Amino acid sequence: MTSFTPAARVARIKPSPSVAAAARAKELRAAGVDLVDMTVGEPDFDTPDAIKEVGIAAIRNGDTKYTPVNGTPALRQAIRARMLDRAGISYGDDQISVGGGAKQVIFVALMASVDGDAEVIIPAPYWVSYPDMVLANEGKPVIVECPESAGFKLTPEALEAAITEKTRWLILNAPSNPTGAAYSEAELKALAAVLDRHPHVWVMTDEIYDEIWFEAGRVQSIVKVAPQLADRTFVVNGVSKSYAMTGWRIGYGVGPAPLIGAINKLQSQMSSCPASMSQAAAAAAMTGDQSSIAETVAVYKQRRDIAVAAINKIEGLSCSVPSGAFYLYPNCAGVIGKTTPKGTKIESDLDFVLYLLDSGVAAIHGAAYGLSPHFRISTATSTDLIEEACRRIAAAVAALK
Repeated sequence: MTSFTPAARVARIKPSPSVAAAARAKELRAAGVDLVDMTVGEPDFDTPDAIKEVGIAAIRNGDTKYTPVNGTPALRQAIRARMLDRAGISYGDDQISVGGGAKQVIFVALMASVDGDAEVIIPAPYWVSYPDMVLANEGKPVIVECPESAGFKLTPEALEAAITEKTRWLILNAPSNPTGAAYSEAELKALAAVLDRHPHVWVMTDEIYDEIWFEAGRVQSIVKVAPQLADRTFVVNGVSKSYAMTGWRIGYGVGPAPLIGAINKLQSQMSSCPASMSQAAAAAAMTGDQSSIAETVAVYKQRRDIAVAAINKIEGLSCSVPSGAFYLYPNCAGVIGKTTPKGTKIESDLDFVLYLLDSGVAAIHGAAYGLSPHFRISTATSTDLIEEACRRIAAAVAALK
C-alpha cells in the first residue's frame, strides 16, 4: 500500500495546543477520570433565543442558498454600522470579507499576503494559532516576548527592534487570549508612531474579544486611534465570543480594498461563502438587542474576580488581573524546581500542567502561548467548577516539595 506524504506546509505546523488539550480532557472524562476542564475558550452560555429564532426562520423561509462571497447585504450593512460606531470609519462593500469564523478570516488574509520569507511580528503571549498560520503560508513568525512586567503588551522599543525590511505584518490581539490585556489609547499611539516610520508594515488587529471588557469605556482599536494607518490595517472580528455563537462560524474582516479583493478571490475558490442561515443570525445579533452582552460580561467579571483571588492565595503562584476576555494566565515560577509526591521534578510549565492533569485539573502550559513560566485557564465555565479547580490546584501545589 502506498503511504501518504503530507505537503510541506502541513509538516511545518503542529496541531493547536488548546484544541489538543480540550480533546484530551474530553477523552479522560469519557474514560471516567474525575477532571475539571479549564481549557475551553468557548462561552458556556447558549446563543440568545432571539438570535436562534432568526437562524431557524431563515431556514424555514428558504434562505438556504449561496450568498455573495463577501456576505449578504444585511450582514455587510451590520458590519459597516458596527465599524462606523466602533472605529468612526465608513467601509465600503469592497472593504469587507466574511468567513467561517474569525480564524478562517485570519488564515485567508495571511494566505493572500504572505509568502517567501515575509516576516510577521507576533507579540508573546499569543493566541496559539498565529505562528502556525504564518508557517503554513510560508512566512516567518517573529516572536517578541512581552513579559508580565510590561503588562503582557508590546512596547514601541520592542516593535522597532523587531521590524526589518522583510516585515509584512504586525499582529495585535486585544483583549488578548491568553492574558486579557489590551492597549490604552496612549499605548496604541506610541506603537503607531513606530509604524508611521515603517510604511511597509501592515497591522492585523484581532478584536474578537472586544465586547468582553471589564474596564471603563470601550476597548481601543488602533484603526480608530491612528486613522492614518487605515490603509494598511486589517480589523478582524466575529460573533463567536460576544454572542456565544462559536458553532455558527461567522467571522469578518475589514480593510483596504486590494487586500479584501485578494481575500475574497481566495474565498471564492475555498468555500464560496459561509452558511446563509448563519449570516442571517449574525446580522440579527449585531443589530438587535445587545443586553445579553452586558449580562454575560458581568458574569465573566465575577468569575474572574473569584479565580484571581483564589490563585493569588496559593503560595508559588501569582496572577495578574485581566482587563478582558475570559482567561487567566497565572505565573507559576514559584513551583519550578519543586518535586511532586511521585518524585517527578517540575522543570517547566508543561511539567506543571501535566502534574495538574494528574491532580484533576486540565489547563494549558504557557510555552504553547510563547511565554513561560505561566499556564492558562479559562473562566468560561461555572463558578462552582472554577472554585473546585482552584481548590484542586491549591492542594496540588501544597503537595509539592
